[in-house]
Amino acid sequence: MTRAWTPPVLLSLCGLFAAAGPARGGNLLGAAAYVLLFALLAGAVSPLVFPRPVGAAEALRRSADDGRPVVYWRPGCAYCLRLRLRLGRAARRAHWVDIWRDPAGAARVREAAAGNETVPTVVVAGRAHVNPDPAWVRAQLGRRG
Repeated sequence: MTRAWTPPVLLSLCGLFAAAGPARGGNLLGAAAYVLLFALLAGAVSPLVFPRPVGAAEALRRSADDGRPVVYWRPGCAYCLRLRLRLGRAARRAHWVDIWRDPAGAARVREAAAGNETVPTVVVAGRAHVNPDPAWVRAQLGRRG
């Protein structure tokens, strides 16, 4: 779990470090701009942007019941963030599995991606799709639930 928060914490610390220079020079507006920019970046790569993750076994069980896709992701992944943002509110309808929290999810991704942990990996009807187009995923979410 601490691995998921490393990038946001480092970005926050970089923002504070970057703001120190303008603040020492009396430019409080410039310092505040650095802090705000880095805080926004930290929020974008944090796990808070994504729906609450479930375990791989639970996600697959739920997907079998309701037919919704399972999305395997990890915090800090730019492609995962792109998918999440492009899905908008529809993202809540998918079952999200954080592979850094769930070793079984990471194993499923490695199985689908020739041994690599390439995310996002989306499983629809038992078939894995590595880094699919967000429009395609949105269409899959629209057909279900």
